[in-house]
Amino acid sequence: MAEAVGALALIVASARRRWLWSVLAAMLGLLTARVSTLEVHTPKEIFVVNGTQGKLTCTFDSPNTTGWLTTVSWSFQPDGTDSAVSFFHYSQGQVYIGDYPPFKDRVTWAGDLDKKDASINIENIQAVHNGTYICDVKNPPDIVVRPGHIRLHVVEIDNLLVFLVWVVVGTVTAVVLGLTLLISLVLVVLYRRKHAKRNYTGCSTSERLSPVKQAPRKYPSNTEGLVKSPPSAGSHQAAAPESPESTSV
Repeated sequence: MAEAVGALALIVASARRRWLWSVLAAMLGLLTARVSTLEVHTPKEIFVVNGTQGKLTCTFDSPNTTGWLTTVSWSFQPDGTDSAVSFFHYSQGQVYIGDYPPFKDRVTWAGDLDKKDASINIENIQAVHNGTYICDVKNPPDIVVRPGHIRLHVVEIDNLLVFLVWVVVGTVTAVVLGLTLLISLVLVVLYRRKHAKRNYTGCSTSERLSPVKQAPRKYPSNTEGLVKSPPSAGSHQAAAPESPESTSV
């Protein structure tokens, strides 16, 4: 009997040692694992019509795969307050919704951790839901630098239509002004190029048509012509004396 008890104690001790070594190995693996930054992405603000469903989009980037340790938490900070209230938690495929009255029976899971999506839906949004929503994702051993923040505005349908009209008008006006400025700039550039080309062509044409200046010719005076020019044959014949034969006859 004593031998059986001793053998059982030996087996239990061995099992404890193996469990202890497993725990130590797991802790060592977590400590030596590559720790990286987990980034959460959310829109800065969204507009939701009163009484409709609103989707709070939240995605994240993590080099490590998601698993049972991955958790998602959503908190709400009402307008005019400095504290946030946690109202939704997702872990190991289970949804946990708090007792905060504005979100009771209104929140549903709309994400997919395998696709790095932690979004939720809120049904029948009312004015009480105006505020900032905080999406916090944990995927050990990654470290979250900053959770995502969404500013939600609950608007009436009439106000939304007016807002959309102003957005369209503002966009069209900006496009028209931009096109007008661009066309004006192109016309100014073309005009300057054409004007500069005309000036260059006019200068070259006038240079080609301008007469070439020649040195003035020097004409001799009357005295110089008389001195330098030899007498002609006709002048010699007229000056010759008459022969005696012609005189006697």
